[in-house]
Amino acid sequence: MADPGLTGILLVGGTSERFGSPKALAVHCGRTLAEIAWDVLAFCAERIAVGKAADGLDLPFPLLDDGTEVRAPIAGVVAGLRAAANEVAVILPVDTPLVRPASLRALAFACADAAVSQAGPLPGVYRTSTLPAFERALAAGDLSLRGVLAGLDTLVVELDESELVNVNTPDDLARI
Repeated sequence: MADPGLTGILLVGGTSERFGSPKALAVHCGRTLAEIAWDVLAFCAERIAVGKAADGLDLPFPLLDDGTEVRAPIAGVVAGLRAAANEVAVILPVDTPLVRPASLRALAFACADAAVSQAGPLPGVYRTSTLPAFERALAAGDLSLRGVLAGLDTLVVELDESELVNVNTPDDLARI
C-alpha cells in the first residue's frame, strides 16, 4: 500500500564517468538499476524520476528534466523537491540497488527537516520546506548536499550497511 504522504524521487542522472555507461541502464539480476530503484519507491504515493532529458535514457517511466547544466545530485534534489506534491520526499539515487523500502520508511519516520543514513546524504528523506536551502546552494555553485544538511535539522538513522552499497564501477555491480 502506498504511503499517501510521501513522494519518491529517483535520481537517474550523473555522469557515470567511473562506470563508463549510464548506471540507470546497467543490469543487475535481469533488471536495470533504474527499474529496481523505481520499484523500491513504489510504497510512495507519488514517484518522480529526475535526470537529464538530453541524456536520452530509454526508461520505462517518465523523466523530469532537472533544468540545469549542473551534473550533481543537488540539481536532481532541487528539481524533485520543486515537483513533489507531498511535504516529505524520499530521495533515492539509482546506484544504490540494495536499499529496501523498509529502510526508506525508517528514514521517513525519523525525518525532521531531513533524515539520512550513517553513510551520508543519499539515500535520504527531505521535507519540501528545505527546498530554499538547496536552491541557494545550487545557485551559489555549492554542490555539496552535506553542506546544506549541516544547516538543517537532520537526523541520522543507522541502516544496514549492506543496503548502502553504492555502485560506481562495473566491478562494484559484479560484487553485489
